Amino acid sequence: MKIRRVNANNRRKAFEVSTARRGFLFPYAKCDPCPSTEDPVERVYADPELGREAFTYELVSGAEGTIHMDHVLEYNQDPEYLKNHALYLLTLAARERVESSELSTREIIRRLGTSASQFYRLLDQTNHSKSIGQLLALLEILDCDVEFVVRDRPLEPTGS
Repeated sequence: MKIRRVNANNRRKAFEVSTARRGFLFPYAKCDPCPSTEDPVERVYADPELGREAFTYELVSGAEGTIHMDHVLEYNQDPEYLKNHALYLLTLAARERVESSELSTREIIRRLGTSASQFYRLLDQTNHSKSIGQLLALLEILDCDVEFVVRDRPLEPTGS
């Protein structure tokens, strides 16, 4: 995801990152080096050397840090990012299981009821157009149990 604009907001103590889809906040506290009132942000820009998929900030002290857009999306719990990350992890697990499986590739494809090209697209971790259902079907054929755990987040302490 390309960054269109990034600003340092000292009042909110966060970077404001704008993309084609929407804007995100990323707090100074998650940065290394961390901007502060003693060492504020002097300059921030979408880094062209990183394809505008990250931003670089410079502090008055000369220290420099870079934040990739993936960190911003993860912090903001972006649903599209979380879906793609889950697909990526399931794909890696499926690749490992296919490599260690005693079933032939042809047998796996037959049991999936799909084409060879679709099977290889399922195993491509850069392909985000596949569904979690397709990966679950593949993992089922490979005799895997997949569990999703839903639990409450721990409450964060409030500053009273």
